[in-house]
Amino acid sequence: MKTLMMALAASTALAFPALAQEVRMSVGSYNLNNLPFPVAQGLGYYEDEGLDVTVDNFASGGSKTLQALVAGSTDIAVGFYDHTIQNKHVVGFVELARNSGLVLAGGNNTTFDPANPETIKGLKVGITAPGSSSDFFIRYYLQQHGMTGNDIAIIGVGSGSAAVAAVEQGKIDLLVNYDPAATFIEAKGVGKILIDARSDKGATEVYGGIYPTSVLYATQDYINKNPETIQKVANATVRALQWMSEHSAEEIVGKLPNEYISGDRATYIQAVENAKAIFSTDGLFNEADVETPLRILRTFNDSVARADIDLTKTYTNQFVQAVPATKSN
Repeated sequence: MKTLMMALAASTALAFPALAQEVRMSVGSYNLNNLPFPVAQGLGYYEDEGLDVTVDNFASGGSKTLQALVAGSTDIAVGFYDHTIQNKHVVGFVELARNSGLVLAGGNNTTFDPANPETIKGLKVGITAPGSSSDFFIRYYLQQHGMTGNDIAIIGVGSGSAAVAAVEQGKIDLLVNYDPAATFIEAKGVGKILIDARSDKGATEVYGGIYPTSVLYATQDYINKNPETIQKVANATVRALQWMSEHSAEEIVGKLPNEYISGDRATYIQAVENAKAIFSTDGLFNEADVETPLRILRTFNDSVARADIDLTKTYTNQFVQAVPATKSN
């Protein structure tokens, strides 16, 4: 009888396989800082964890993603770490990009000279969106040189090809953005990079330290109620980070869903190559590095400057540390 019951249970499991667990994830843009997320999708790693991921893309920037998360219309956000500093109920649980990846570029006829910062006055500067890290970048630059946002016109232009088009069409004078836009600008011959924070050296020159950017984050309430889901997402994403560290830019692009690839494929592959150094290989947050965004925000954000912020509550390494050791392929 016991053998018969076991056989019936097995046949029932085959006839009615377990349903995939639904999880809603939102991404702020298709800039390359967020690349490990679509790579994990393309490799099927979320499916391997039994997850059915529904993706919303807010191409206008991470601030919209944050709003969706706080409003409860998404479960997990792919966005930038500095948003967790400004929202006490939001917690990062996997680091994707350990460095800024930002550049400040200008059109071929730009009048801005980084050696003379005041030449930025009166110019139109494109960013991904208000409240984004590209916004913080330019405001910090201005503050460091005795200026404010009132000295320029700050305009949200999105990312990728839309941002490049804004430069090409003369809608903006300068652009603060990430790859692939950074690579596209020079490849298309429409402008040049004037300040480059993609490398550790460049980031240290701009910010005074390493500036972690893209992370997976969720509200503390969601994490508390859904630790198994968070762990599965962490498992898949860390596995993707490891895979990326072991494969070429061309192989990485080969795994991406088509909607993530902008511009011509060869230039996009070059953009991925240019951005590879910014990605985490293990998903862990670094205690010293997370101090940099807080220091930057405090220079021009009065509410952050006045707040008593405990950075240990803005991120957790709990789930990354619990990821099973596994091969990334």
